[in-house]
Amino acid sequence: MAAGSHSTAESCSGRADRRIVVTGATGTVGRHVAGLLASEASCRGVFLTRDPAGAALAGRVTRAHFEDIARLTEVFAGADAVLVITNDPLRPDHDANIVTAAVAAGVGHLVKLSALAVADPLAQDLITSWQRAAEDRIRQCGIPWTILRPRAFMTHALAWAPDIRRDATVRALHPTSRNACIAPSDIAQVALRILLEDGHHGRTYALTGPRAISARDQVAQLGEVLGRRLTCAGLTIAQAQERWRRRYPEAMVRALTASAERQRAGAKEETTPDVGDLLGRPAASFSSWAKEHAHLFGPRV
Repeated sequence: MAAGSHSTAESCSGRADRRIVVTGATGTVGRHVAGLLASEASCRGVFLTRDPAGAALAGRVTRAHFEDIARLTEVFAGADAVLVITNDPLRPDHDANIVTAAVAAGVGHLVKLSALAVADPLAQDLITSWQRAAEDRIRQCGIPWTILRPRAFMTHALAWAPDIRRDATVRALHPTSRNACIAPSDIAQVALRILLEDGHHGRTYALTGPRAISARDQVAQLGEVLGRRLTCAGLTIAQAQERWRRRYPEAMVRALTASAERQRAGAKEETTPDVGDLLGRPAASFSSWAKEHAHLFGPRV
């Protein structure tokens, strides 16, 4: 049977007590995985968040802080697998605490959401170095592991929504540079399969969209979907950094700048077959993602 040709229900059959814990369950990928697991009657999902009351997730939502190893160990007890999603490169202790708790709890499988930049030896920025160290820690902890390395999320385009609503102009650094970005829902479906079936221990998967696309081309496709004439204007490095500084500390600004420069040099254009091999269908295109999320960019005109 070819990869991706059977359902998750089949992959989980005979293991109705399989317990899956998702950390970062309210994030971009985590909430998709939580939604998929909540519909899997044959498996039990446990979803970690700092704020269960505001999580808006179906199923078992549990409060846990990455600083609290004892609490993490308690939640991880009896887990067949844990999906490890963290989001703060300035807090590597979060990743370390998750691994410590997983070892103490006897977790059966760790699935780490990382980044495809880890595979690039020229990528030495803060964000990539953090993910690289987190991967190494998991590989060395003694628990069976799987690493998922996606390229940039298509949802990054949502940051353009205010500009699109205001003056129909998207402003981007290096607007003609290309990235083989991926829909987070595809990452989630890959993660679900890895979590629910055997045969993925010790494997690393590189997850990309079907083709590399530039910000300028993304804006053109968004314009077609929205029925609006949109413009993509370039930012200088200084202008982009000024925008980033409104949200991030200086260390992150430097990391984002380095990442953008690697993209301009073509480091993020390569596509891989892993999504198609695992799901039995092509990865979603940016155009299809845009159609599904058009409502988030404002009404059609």
